[in-house]
Amino acid sequence: MNDLIPLVQAHCVPLRGSEHRLSEARVRELLPQVPGWELAEDGHALTKTFRFDDYYRTMAFVNALAFMAHREDHHPDLGVHYDRCVVRYSTHDVGGLSENDFICAAKAEALIG
Repeated sequence: MNDLIPLVQAHCVPLRGSEHRLSEARVRELLPQVPGWELAEDGHALTKTFRFDDYYRTMAFVNALAFMAHREDHHPDLGVHYDRCVVRYSTHDVGGLSENDFICAAKAEALIG
């Protein structure tokens, strides 16, 4: 990814292999670009809980997120509840976080912004 392109404008690319797993230093550089997102699982995942007023709004977000995930071919793990959705990104094919996770986190933020 080119650091001059904002994450929300970047697009995911297929990644396979541990050489694409982000270093701890790179994760720390990218994390401030996705406010509210937290590291989980010893830095192997990125997570955020999005809160909504009701189930309808929660499902509208989930459907928009699913469309974006399909378009980017990078899919989160979701926990869907009445008034919230827990979103978790990790790139299984690299064994941790990749730039694709940060791109999709930024795009998820844009859905509610």
